[in-house]
Amino acid sequence: MLKENIQSDMKNAMKSSHTFELGVLRMVLASFQAKEKEKRYKMSKDPVISLAQDGQEITEQELIKASELSEAEAIDVLSSEVKKRKDAILLYEKGGRPELAENEKKEIEVLQKYLPAQLSQDEIKKLVVESIASTGAKEIKDMGKIMANLNPKIKGKADGGQVSKIVKELLAK
Repeated sequence: MLKENIQSDMKNAMKSSHTFELGVLRMVLASFQAKEKEKRYKMSKDPVISLAQDGQEITEQELIKASELSEAEAIDVLSSEVKKRKDAILLYEKGGRPELAENEKKEIEVLQKYLPAQLSQDEIKKLVVESIASTGAKEIKDMGKIMANLNPKIKGKADGGQVSKIVKELLAK
């Protein structure tokens, strides 16, 4: 699982004194923990989930186990972290801080190792064309249908902004 791979790589980075990579991996694990705590809190407040099948309350251990991130949720967290860094790069470059932008780029490189392979521009266009055909979309106002159809196929594999841009280009034709 993704979380275990990151924990293992973090231990290796610790042993080999790769402080930069270690810092990035610790940050990712902290993001995972925050997401799990959020999930656990929501589960504990849901009256249906907080009761076991026999009507008894779920124990803390069962709640912790149930709130562990799935592979898809972990990829979502990683994708979110990459997006945050891309946004920061733009702001740093706009603010004349290229050294900070370079640092963010290095963090993205570390994070990309754990994400699924990214789709190429041509692969995205092909998926968008298929989605337009299957949804029968013809105008920009149909973009929501297309994105809803595409999201399961591209989740974690392509930047949403890039996909949105391609959808707009193809619908404008």
